[in-house]
Amino acid sequence: MADLVTIVDYGVGNIGSILNMIDKVGGRAKATGQLDELLAADKILLPGVGSFDNAMARLSSLGLVDVLKQRASEGATVFGICLGMQLLAESSEEGQLKGLGLIPGRVRRFSFDGENRNLRIPHMGWNRVAAAREHALCRRLDEARFYFVHSYYFDCADPADVLLRTSYGNSFASGVNRENIVGVQFHPEKSHRFGMQLLSNFLEL
Repeated sequence: MADLVTIVDYGVGNIGSILNMIDKVGGRAKATGQLDELLAADKILLPGVGSFDNAMARLSSLGLVDVLKQRASEGATVFGICLGMQLLAESSEEGQLKGLGLIPGRVRRFSFDGENRNLRIPHMGWNRVAAAREHALCRRLDEARFYFVHSYYFDCADPADVLLRTSYGNSFASGVNRENIVGVQFHPEKSHRFGMQLLSNFLEL
């Protein structure tokens, strides 16, 4: 049986849809903001929508920053989705607060010029995602398309931490991974069969 997925409930995220999709693919999940439950979790999913500083302030006020860092250092799988992926970085151009720093890098705002200067920000809608390297999270995702809504992207300090790539004006990291830490920029819970496959892969990690 797949490990229980513990979803971080800190008031910033589309938790209901994620719970439903994990259930649909045969997984077990619960949402909690309780420190003791998160300290006992082996598979943690960090959702997020909205602004970087607001999300980090929420995590900090609930005492969850140290908990997430501790569990990550102890080997628990931590999976950030959308803004949750950006929170894995050290900092963001969107705000002043420090990120979790679980994967070295900075979150930057899209900026286009030349032939791409008319591209809309935020990047919104369906786009193809390609694996930058082999990883269990990428299984059976050839020609996959996912749903995006974001104005910022994760700029990894080490290119080896890029897991997935997507092209919008330029190629950017739509997935990151370092050891037991993973993240995706898109919304798997809004991405139908591709999102279901990704979450199935996550359950099997």
